[in-house]
Amino acid sequence: MGQRYSEVSDKLKQFIEQQKIFFVATATADSRVNISPKGMDSLRILDENRLIWLNVTGSGNETAAHVQESPRMTLMFAAFEGSPMILRLYGTARAIHKNDSEWDALYTLFKPTPGARQIFDLSIDLVQTSCGMAVPLFDFAEDRTLLKDWADKKGEKGVQEYWQQNNQISLDGKETGIIEKNTQK
Repeated sequence: MGQRYSEVSDKLKQFIEQQKIFFVATATADSRVNISPKGMDSLRILDENRLIWLNVTGSGNETAAHVQESPRMTLMFAAFEGSPMILRLYGTARAIHKNDSEWDALYTLFKPTPGARQIFDLSIDLVQTSCGMAVPLFDFAEDRTLLKDWADKKGEKGVQEYWQQNNQISLDGKETGIIEKNTQK
């Protein structure tokens, strides 16, 4: 059954590193709750209370808008293979953009990814496991390449134009800062 911890143990780190998908949840006091699935080998654990994940261009940019106003973030992992388990990491996050001094050092921890727009840096203050016995079993087939292929085809300028049109304002009218924080000065 469920357990609470103050940090990510080596055992839980191994579990996280084996997962092909994780879910990110954020909200402000007056916004919709946003839950986004993530994949593409986009997560790195830096230590027992800190991880980063690379956010790539998508249809919206809710997480970036929310974190500017309310840094609360929850990541959830679920075992779709092997023994059942759900793992949640609770903490506070900040968005790191291409114009931020930390970008270059942190981005080198990932494979170069077309359409990369933010790195989220999560400071973990609570780790919780739960049984996951009702989570179905799935077999992993492969990562999709559609988003990477789309960003490759668009090119850097085309991706920035997409950000201009689709990623500046959240569903609730909150600014994301995508243009001024990611385009060359």
